[in-house]
This record gives sequence, structure tokens and C-alpha cells, in this order.
Amino acid sequence: MSARGLPDLDVVRVQRWCANQVPEQLRGEIRVECDVAPRHLTICECRPPWCDDLGPEWTRFPIARLHHTKTTGLWTLYWRDRHQKFHRYQHLAPSPHVQDLLDYLDGRADPIFWG
Repeated sequence: MSARGLPDLDVVRVQRWCANQVPEQLRGEIRVECDVAPRHLTICECRPPWCDDLGPEWTRFPIARLHHTKTTGLWTLYWRDRHQKFHRYQHLAPSPHVQDLLDYLDGRADPIFWG
């Protein structure tokens, strides 16, 4: 467990999963990245600047949040609404394995995450 409170191996697993979502030859057009916070990981779709007025920074669009509860050791999936607020995703039970959440996202069963 790292100082940030998240299991190190799970953080690496999610970062690796994100990196593998887009083929290398397309990473100049789109990337999937993971923002790390003390109690959760946020998966973001990133796009290059498309307008000079926006500056040189890539835009970051949150797709899902994976929340870790240290006391129970469970990972819980959250979805983002149009107001940038996250809500617990009720169709998938919390799991001690972050890979279960990633597998669910991989299945693209619910367009609430990927549109």
C-alpha cells in the first residue's frame, strides 16, 4: 500500500490497462489515461488541442472512476454525469479485484461510460 492509500499493484494494473486501450499509432489523436488521487483512480479520454484558442494542452474527459475503500479492500465503479459529478454504478457490485471493474469496462456493456 502506497502513501496515497491505494494498492500499488492495482494502480499499475489500471495504468497499464489505460495504455493498452489505444493502438500506439493512434496515440497522437487519442489516449486513455489514469489520474491518481488518494482514494480513487479516474480514467480519462484525452484528445489533442483542436482549436488555437484552447492552448497547447490536451483535453481530458473523465470516463469512469474506480474508488477504493481501504477498510474493506473493495473497489467500486462510478459513472460521470453531464455535470461532471460521479455516481456509484449500481449494475456492478464492488469487488476486491480492480481487474473485475476493468473487465466490465472492456466489455463495453453500458454506453454510459464510452458513449
